[in-house]
Amino acid sequence: MSGPLYARAEAALRARIAAGEWKPGKALPTEPALAGELGISQGTLRRALATLERARVIERRQGVGTFVAEATSERALFHFFRVERLDGTRPVPTSRVLSLTRRRASEAERRALGLAAGAAVLFMERERLVDGEPAILERVAIPAAFFPGLTLPIGVELKDELYVLYQRGFGLTVTRVEEWLAATPAPAGGSMPEGTPVLNVARLAFELGGRAVEWRLSWLDTRRLRYAVTLA
Repeated sequence: MSGPLYARAEAALRARIAAGEWKPGKALPTEPALAGELGISQGTLRRALATLERARVIERRQGVGTFVAEATSERALFHFFRVERLDGTRPVPTSRVLSLTRRRASEAERRALGLAAGAAVLFMERERLVDGEPAILERVAIPAAFFPGLTLPIGVELKDELYVLYQRGFGLTVTRVEEWLAATPAPAGGSMPEGTPVLNVARLAFELGGRAVEWRLSWLDTRRLRYAVTLA
């Protein structure tokens, strides 16, 4: 692998975490021990760890040590739920799964997720509620091979965010998403009247090892909410 030494160390640590050598919530070895294993200086190691920390792969606790980041619903909402009310306040949504089925991936899903012809996905329809009212319709496809045995309660409040369930149940930590936005009418099948002006958000989510693990289409009711992102 080419590139700066700290970047190669970061990639090596990321691969070991993705492989499950250190589980979410568990401590990494001490900096001297890790630097010795990798054959690098502690200064170079600290640059690698800083990169992983910025990517939310690890968290460093002053005076305690370095730990693999553990997914929580609060963190998932903070980093990946980019919606606010029209007055600028950020809601905490609730959600319920309307359906969960296994089927052959569509061409669009295969292309997005890099699946082979005939591969299966778990297809979920979920509704997010803001202030107790339906506000976002989501249709989510995930590779069935990555989530064997996944079951979710239908029609009742989902207690945890999906990304928390992905990590806890299947060892897949979502660290990065790509999104595409478009103004569209609401599709049929949700609580919003068909044709309601909405914002369509297409999202592709990637796990720690770089594999695409989720293709999600969301329709946001723009009469009550807006998409918000801060660029720095």
